[in-house]
Amino acid sequence: MPKVGMEDFRKKTLISATLYTIQDKGSIDIRVSDIASRAGVSSGLAHHYFGSKDKLILAALRHLLTEFRALVIEDLSKARTPRERLSAIISASLNQCQFSQENVTAWLVFYAHAQESLEAQKLLRVYVKRLQSNLIYNLRPLVGHHSAQVAEIIGSLIDGIYIRQALRMEKANADFARKLIEDCLDLHITAAAGRS
Repeated sequence: MPKVGMEDFRKKTLISATLYTIQDKGSIDIRVSDIASRAGVSSGLAHHYFGSKDKLILAALRHLLTEFRALVIEDLSKARTPRERLSAIISASLNQCQFSQENVTAWLVFYAHAQESLEAQKLLRVYVKRLQSNLIYNLRPLVGHHSAQVAEIIGSLIDGIYIRQALRMEKANADFARKLIEDCLDLHITAAAGRS
């Protein structure tokens, strides 16, 4: 009889192995056997838990989105003002654990995969809409009717930094990336105050 909790442990191990395998390959052109080998389980067990490579890849994407959501909630719980909440969203988006090389590569690969996978597209659409909604809500008191436009800029900067980082070989600098976006945000807030 299997030990209690072993299924959850193996699933998490397989998801982690999927992210590392995607990083190694730089694409989703991977095999379940490669993932299973890295996780220390059989291919049959990986298929038993997830059913297919596509479902395992989607589980890895869900895992990244769940981790991101938890970081946002944690950072937002400490913020009191709209400006602090915007910083919390930026901080969570570019948290060093989210900005690790395997996550950066995985995000880039998932964006490319969403062009051909309806399920991946749906998951990424939820992420984009939630990010946009949070940004607009907190920007509205600071930049008024320009909130949707500034939210689009901030969201694009976050995504663009991930894309640029995926093309580099050196270690990601999350602090520098956050400062770039914070500086851009401050420029827009200052400009909006000048228009008032």
